[in-house]
Amino acid sequence: MAEPSRPQPYQPGAVSLFFVAKAGVFAAGFWIWLLVLVVSTEAATGAHVLAATGAITTTLVGVILGSRMALQHNAAVRHAEVKKLLVDISWNAFAAAGNAESPGTVVPFPAGSGETERAAHRGGGERVPSLDRGERGFGRGTGGERRR
Repeated sequence: MAEPSRPQPYQPGAVSLFFVAKAGVFAAGFWIWLLVLVVSTEAATGAHVLAATGAITTTLVGVILGSRMALQHNAAVRHAEVKKLLVDISWNAFAAAGNAESPGTVVPFPAGSGETERAAHRGGGERVPSLDRGERGFGRGTGGERRR
């Protein structure tokens, strides 16, 4: 049986790769410029400092963007796997409930609303505001004294 086609998970793609490649091109340009300056001149000038600063900065930006892209890709793959597992688990639970031989082997979901069950367990007494019961929230009242 063929695997049903599922939508592809989000994966960082062209935009992230564009910025990583752009940072790499700029870094290569700065490094080449620095190499040309070092080979062609004897004394360090402001151009050397500018080329070195640009080379280091663009290299770091490229590394940071590349690692961010890799982390996003891994997170997208993990997220897709978790979603697939959740669907498989829920489908298996649904199939197990449908294939159960006796109704006692599967715990049924509650049919009624939760509010009616809570009202049945609650005593018939009068509702008392929390301040009258002596409970105080943060910053209310003074010194923890009870109001009667």
